[in-house]
Amino acid sequence: MQMLNRPAVVTRNLRKTFYVPRSQNPLDLIFRSRQRPVEAVKGVSFAVEKGESIGILGKNGSGKSTLLRLIAGMETPTEGEVFVSAKPSLLGVSAALQPKLTGYQNIRLGLLATGNPPKQVDELLPSIADLTGLEEALSRPMHTYSSGMQARLVFAIATSREPEILMIDEALGTGDATFNEIASKRMEAMLESSGTIFVVSHSAKTIRRNCKRCIWLHDGVVISDGLISDISPEYAKWGEAVTLGKIDRANEIIDYNLRNSTTPKIILRSETV
Repeated sequence: MQMLNRPAVVTRNLRKTFYVPRSQNPLDLIFRSRQRPVEAVKGVSFAVEKGESIGILGKNGSGKSTLLRLIAGMETPTEGEVFVSAKPSLLGVSAALQPKLTGYQNIRLGLLATGNPPKQVDELLPSIADLTGLEEALSRPMHTYSSGMQARLVFAIATSREPEILMIDEALGTGDATFNEIASKRMEAMLESSGTIFVVSHSAKTIRRNCKRCIWLHDGVVISDGLISDISPEYAKWGEAVTLGKIDRANEIIDYNLRNSTTPKIILRSETV
């Protein structure tokens, strides 16, 4: 049983099933009977206190992004519950940015897209421009940027309001060493003010750099939830087995960690009254 004093995010038996067409027949898009179910998230339960930095680790297609979207309220769960202490901010303003606009223009556009009033945009723009570290590149169209430069721009805009719950999906993996240091300092400042951060990645190195706790998600199931220092070696062994084509060994590692993990019953303080 896990008692929470300052809960930021709680999920209980969270499930998400998508239905996809069995073929390219247009009728498959209309009739559920002609679609096959795909379980992206399968009974995920965990609790996060305010001020924690949590890594969600897993291979591509493991359900990490779907889980974030469920927490952010961008997807409706098929089953289960999500509780949040504040509206989560998913690092995803890139959809609002325009490749043909300059970095400065995109900062302004991104700040408006994240809900900042025009007057505040004018006040924030210089500090956000400085945070990107892009200097003269901000005067160039964004389509001339590398993936790392774009990551800097998106991160700076998304953290401009210091949300109570920030979720970063893979963006830190595309940055260079300087950007990663800037991002880490930015997140440390947020955590000091009791912010809560989720970092989602398929790279244990990225999560080690930014988090102490880690949730290993595999095919929609929580394999392990604990210290990244404990989970990272197991994840590395699993990854090596997959790379070498030793699928049976990889499955053994998954089964071992799943058997040794525990999913506590989560009790909110209000439920004890």
